[in-house]
Amino acid sequence: QGILREGLEDVKQFFKAHGSCRLPLSPSLLVKGIVPRDCSYFNSNAVPLKLSFQNVDPLGENIRVIFKCGDDLRQDMLTLQMIRIMNKIWVQEGLDMRMVIFRCFSTGRGRGMVEMIPNAETLRKIQVEHGVTGSFKDRPLADWLQKHNPEEDEYEKAVENFIYSCAGCCVATYVLGICDRHNDNIMLKTTGHMFHIDFGRFLGHAQMFGNIKRDRAPFVFTSDMAYVINGGDKPSSRFHDFVDLCCQAYNLIRKHTHLFLNLLGLMLSCGIPELSDLEDLKYVYDALRPQDSDADATTYFTRLIESSLGSVATKLNFFIHNLAQMKFTGSDARPSLSFAPRTHTLKTSGRIHDVFLCRHERVFNPSKGYTYVVKVQRESPGEVTFVQRTFEEFQELHNKLRLLFPSSLLPRYPRSSPRPLGLPAAPWAWLRVCPCSFPSRFVIGRSRGEAGAERRKEELNGYIWHLIHAAPEVAECDLIYTFFHPLPRDEKAAGTNPTPKPTDATWARSLGKVGGEVKLSISYKNNKLFIMVMHIRGLPPLQDGNDPDPYVKTYLLPDPQKTTKRKTKVARKTCNPTYNEMLVYDGIPRGDLEQRELRLSVLSEEGFWENILLGEVGIRLRDLDLAQEKMGWFALGSRGHGTL
Repeated sequence: QGILREGLEDVKQFFKAHGSCRLPLSPSLLVKGIVPRDCSYFNSNAVPLKLSFQNVDPLGENIRVIFKCGDDLRQDMLTLQMIRIMNKIWVQEGLDMRMVIFRCFSTGRGRGMVEMIPNAETLRKIQVEHGVTGSFKDRPLADWLQKHNPEEDEYEKAVENFIYSCAGCCVATYVLGICDRHNDNIMLKTTGHMFHIDFGRFLGHAQMFGNIKRDRAPFVFTSDMAYVINGGDKPSSRFHDFVDLCCQAYNLIRKHTHLFLNLLGLMLSCGIPELSDLEDLKYVYDALRPQDSDADATTYFTRLIESSLGSVATKLNFFIHNLAQMKFTGSDARPSLSFAPRTHTLKTSGRIHDVFLCRHERVFNPSKGYTYVVKVQRESPGEVTFVQRTFEEFQELHNKLRLLFPSSLLPRYPRSSPRPLGLPAAPWAWLRVCPCSFPSRFVIGRSRGEAGAERRKEELNGYIWHLIHAAPEVAECDLIYTFFHPLPRDEKAAGTNPTPKPTDATWARSLGKVGGEVKLSISYKNNKLFIMVMHIRGLPPLQDGNDPDPYVKTYLLPDPQKTTKRKTKVARKTCNPTYNEMLVYDGIPRGDLEQRELRLSVLSEEGFWENILLGEVGIRLRDLDLAQEKMGWFALGSRGHGTL
């Protein structure tokens, strides 16, 4: 900080002497001074500076930039230029991937300026709001977006932006081989747009730990990203849209393989260490696979998505980075609640006089469980509010308080203590026999249901009563006043019936009824019938209520010897699987094909038991114009013919 302040004094003297100047980042940016209180530095290896300049335009906001010294920003400029060209190709083809592309300018050897994107946060800061192990949890990104987009239509728009921009980032980072992808190099805007920063390693030049590559997945696509896309922890039809977007964007870039190879080839002699010979160009050639058909490339990229999503190494890499950053941020950062968009204090909210947990209610969105309604009474006459909090949010409050205060200041209940006036007898009975400070998160068997929620209500009631009546430094801290301040969801629920009904009927269909659809692409060329099994949506659950393990099996009827059997891989525990697998029938003349019927069955693999039929469709091939590719959704049901 001392070195930074000394350097800023020199910058202030420059502006005193010259009045104003244009930033190298863009000639349109005219500044007249530096704002020292808004300047700081980042904790990465190169220690980039975060600078804030006064705008010459009196109505304009301060201009914030990053100044880096020690990195060759020509490589970042080149990478961003390639991504910008990809985005132009997509837009020209009518595909807006909602990409965020910022300015970057090299001002000298190993130094330069980078534009700062407003209203954006790194994935690390979002994830560590849920603790240092937040990288392994599925909800942080969804909760953060929900916090900044409390209205339903706002959140849906943010999720849509996330799906498109995440797909674009997956394709761009894979094609260019961008490495060193930890969670401080990926950012998310409050509007849902995801983007990558810091392109110090590309074309597959991964950072190594001994003989182990740090970047082991094809690209960064983790379960918390899939959670945002699916709207929960189960695959949904929106994941199909994401996969289709990725494959479509990938195939559009593949059509321009020579453009990218030529542009990168022009830069071989410029002295960028990671772009110096033909092997570096070969990396891009191999990633784009120009020899493959679009169908083969679609199958290939779908497998890459599955590989990235299943990679534990990416989350472990994020976790190790979290630990490495703790030594920089652990002493200064004040804990905050991940579900609260801003911090509230005693001064801004008014002193809390009393709290009482009234009841628990069953909820189905965003996931099934219980929420607890707390009545908050402040000292101002008649000021009573109701807030809804989940058990996990109570637990987060408790964990954050433990970071701030020693255990001796937090609620602990001696066995001989009398029951406080106004506190129901039932929770106090528990407190007398169990002096721990917070109820356990683990419940066994049927206690997970209504009875378990009722018991937790009583336990939590005692806990929050003691919080409010604890020592002043605890009872009046910002964490507690933020926790009991109404959120947008509380204000929306006020005066309405807060118990929503489940809206997704897909999970409730009983086996045997017509249900679900399969998306196919059917084409015929050179006496070969190509059937691309893409997605299935809306499959019924099994009779025991569990999700099936579906796979697709096809025959060309009539087939008395069953020689035309083809199968896809098995998808595990999902009602909305993605396959993108090509099933091929070779050596079938067109005249013979018109006499055939494609019989497609969807079954659930049951191990030692007989596989369960979930639905099937029969397609008369003579009804299709096989001169061109046919793509669409086919309804699944019992025996019968399907329609497109």
